[in-house]
Amino acid sequence: MNRILGILPFFLLSFLSSSAQTQVSEYLPGVTSEGAVYFLPKTALRINLLVEKTSYQPGDFANYAQRYMRLNDVKQEASTQYRIINIKLMAVGVADSTKGYALKYDPKTVAANVALAEDGRLLAINAEPKAQQTPAPFVPQKKKKRLDPRQLMSQEILSAGSTAKMAELTAREIYDLRENRNLLIKGQADFMPKDGAQLKLMLNQLDEQDAALTSLFKGVYDCDTTEHTLMVCPDGPINRQLLFRLSQVNGLVDTDDLSGAPFYITIEDLNTVPPIDEEAAAKVKKKKVYDAGVYVNVPGRMRASLFQGINNIMTTEQPAAQFGNVELLSGELFNKRYTTHLWLNPITGAVERFESEEPRK
Repeated sequence: MNRILGILPFFLLSFLSSSAQTQVSEYLPGVTSEGAVYFLPKTALRINLLVEKTSYQPGDFANYAQRYMRLNDVKQEASTQYRIINIKLMAVGVADSTKGYALKYDPKTVAANVALAEDGRLLAINAEPKAQQTPAPFVPQKKKKRLDPRQLMSQEILSAGSTAKMAELTAREIYDLRENRNLLIKGQADFMPKDGAQLKLMLNQLDEQDAALTSLFKGVYDCDTTEHTLMVCPDGPINRQLLFRLSQVNGLVDTDDLSGAPFYITIEDLNTVPPIDEEAAAKVKKKKVYDAGVYVNVPGRMRASLFQGINNIMTTEQPAAQFGNVELLSGELFNKRYTTHLWLNPITGAVERFESEEPRK
């Protein structure tokens, strides 16, 4: 959500006079009472992980799965397993405290509308900033309620004197359900449905009953998916920094928990923007007063790579404010004879759009 700072002196104008002059200086924390403060952004990476948890619970008749149902390799013990099913990497903008500027203004100068993000990033001047896109939160699918297999057991099964006998009678019930299903498909059942919709309904009911009773032998698998968000905000290149660890048994664990497999991130500066002259930059930094104007980023580009152990699993490239330079847009671009509109990219702080129109006569 953005906030609009209205009726601020238009600090982008050129000097009105030697005594009425807008001043822009580097931001000092708390120096905001005499003017406005804005920040330029730096580019962070939001990493969304979808982690799937699969839980297995053996059935009551697991020991008899091979004898009565001819099911091999049925697990006899409960287990839990985690795995990553999706990774999304998205560039986002955050306020860069090292690129904050305090604005001293004169009440006699022309006013302008300055749009800031909630964290102080400059978004637009004399313009409505574009709505910032945020990823939709992950919503897990609703689980279908399973039938309770014990509610499908006949009186004969429930009154059996041993677990082995219950398993045997349950297996017979399953085979009867499958035979009835085949008779329906062949059109040989004693009570045939009147139409295709009714046939489909009856077949679905038989399948659900079959699955419920068979789960007493095969066991039950439950899958739950959760979303985890990690933020990486590099100030420079990063070489294989430990990002997180994933244990197949315990899911995401602390980075110092060696039970989890390590995942690393590497950030490379692609050096797409020539470095600034540090000597000239130091001279500008010492100046107390700057030409009227607004500071913007000239972003470079970075390459982000994710690794699972030594294996590269994802590589992306995107513009990055912190791998570029800062430039001053001259106040001549904002001559008061024109109405100027400026939009900045909320992620990189670069000029995204610039318009200037003559006032109506």
